Amino acid sequence: MASTQIQRIAPGNTGAVGAFWRAARLLPLLALVLLASCSSTREVGKSPRAAPRGAYSQKGLGSYYANKFAGRATASGSIYRPGEMTAAHNTLPFGTLIRVTNTRNGRSVEVTVTDRGPHTKGYIVDVSRRAAVQLDIIEAGVVPVQLTVIKPAGNSR
Repeated sequence: MASTQIQRIAPGNTGAVGAFWRAARLLPLLALVLLASCSSTREVGKSPRAAPRGAYSQKGLGSYYANKFAGRATASGSIYRPGEMTAAHNTLPFGTLIRVTNTRNGRSVEVTVTDRGPHTKGYIVDVSRRAAVQLDIIEAGVVPVQLTVIKPAGNSR
């Protein structure tokens, strides 16, 4: 008579049941990875207006709107008002919040893209008169600037 042995199925055995137990041991690790991916990456002490990592940045020349454009419609349909913090850029979507820094003196402003332009080679941004005063570019008219996207258009954060 043949003897029959009953084999106890335990974690680590081969086959479908063994594969189940091996996968079950990885569940806590998987849960930890998922929870870590949901956490905020904002660092304590950082400005809430800090540019996101990998943000679009551009260097070139910056100027400001002439007074004759006051009260005229911009490409976005809004009216240009010299006292507002707005800018013109050739490609960034309307509503994009950008930081423009005068690289000669380090002064920066945050402006919203509401228009297209400038239309001169090498120029990357035209800012409103108010922004130009804060950047201290009125006298020079044109200065080297660095532009960084702070908040893309339509982003509610």
